[in-house]
Amino acid sequence: MRRRRFVSAASLLLSAALLGSAAPALAQGIELLHLKTEKAEEALELSFSGRFELPRAVEEALMKGVPIYFTAEVSVFRNRWYWRDARVGRVNRTWRLTWQALTRQYRISTGGLNQNFSSLAEAMNSLRNVNGWRVAEARELDDDGRYYLEFSYRLDTSQLPKPMQIGLGLPQGWALGVERTLSLNADLTLRQSNP
Repeated sequence: MRRRRFVSAASLLLSAALLGSAAPALAQGIELLHLKTEKAEEALELSFSGRFELPRAVEEALMKGVPIYFTAEVSVFRNRWYWRDARVGRVNRTWRLTWQALTRQYRISTGGLNQNFSSLAEAMNSLRNVNGWRVAEARELDDDGRYYLEFSYRLDTSQLPKPMQIGLGLPQGWALGVERTLSLNADLTLRQSNP
């Protein structure tokens, strides 16, 4: 009888420990605070901001000289009842975050642009907020069309150095991202401005 109670108590403790260790993994995501579209003169522009912190494993790799990549992808579709939905715009953007040990600065590179930051907090703030990103050309958007967009933003582990990819298999702490599919109003603003 005592042995049975001991086994039950041990299994309850083990379950609580496993659930407690799984909680941080579930909390590692990107919370979208703001996602907005607006039609400019020549394009549909998207702005977004999110809330997230780098997981400890990612920050340690960054401080050891491993570049960290974030990728955002947006596709704009026109609803069609008679055929598959037509893609009218598709863009992606990648940001490369590095630690420059000689200058003791963080650098974010996207396209041909580089920007240096004196602290990780400043660099992360730049990664969390994007404004005025052209996601579709205005000439592709009809006034009477019904549109929606698919948005994703994630820590891109596929661009890590190959030796890290072999052993990774997405370990705890490297899965960081968010995805949304949102409908657009007739004026091409989002129906749900706060996802």
